Amino acid sequence: MDETLEKFGQAIVAALSPSVTGAAIALGELTLSAQASDIVKVARFLRDDPGCLFWSIVDITAVDWPSREKRFDVVYHFLSPKLNRRIRVKVETDEATPVPSIIDVYRGADWFERETYDLYGVLFTGHPDMRRILTDYGFEGHPLRKDFPLTGFVEVRYDDEQKRVVYEPVRLTQEFRNFDFLSPWEGVDYKLPGDEKAGEKGKGA
Repeated sequence: MDETLEKFGQAIVAALSPSVTGAAIALGELTLSAQASDIVKVARFLRDDPGCLFWSIVDITAVDWPSREKRFDVVYHFLSPKLNRRIRVKVETDEATPVPSIIDVYRGADWFERETYDLYGVLFTGHPDMRRILTDYGFEGHPLRKDFPLTGFVEVRYDDEQKRVVYEPVRLTQEFRNFDFLSPWEGVDYKLPGDEKAGEKGKGA
């Protein structure tokens, strides 16, 4: 199986070079590395070539590598129902460089690209409706970036006095910021509420 996929990947690289720069097999799946600027050309080839026929787009997402100059891998997953094959395509980009939208090749890419923009901040040029899709109105930042704080930037609550939902900067009380990182199975070095009762039972026995 891997040998067949390897030949298949080599054939695609040969047909699309230099737009596709490499092919690799991991866990029985073929992954292509492509130039971000040529993703529309690559997607159209994968859809229309008789040896590919990847008519269905399964997903578009991203992976964040903050220490890298081009911090994002934009990852496309395609399916060929006719040939019973799956393929993954990866392109690299940074925070400022948009990736061409493939919505003219796959209409189903619409919401996938919006989700990738919303959660990672990757921009897609040529998309007809490039706006957030999962987060709320006025949301700040992109929550799946590695440098996004786990608490977010704002918190939402219902204000009983104002009788409406209000947005406020996140405020962490001190008790939620101090952690001892000790295993609950090994016990802690300080007394917890209720420990004194355990001591009293031991004396009575």
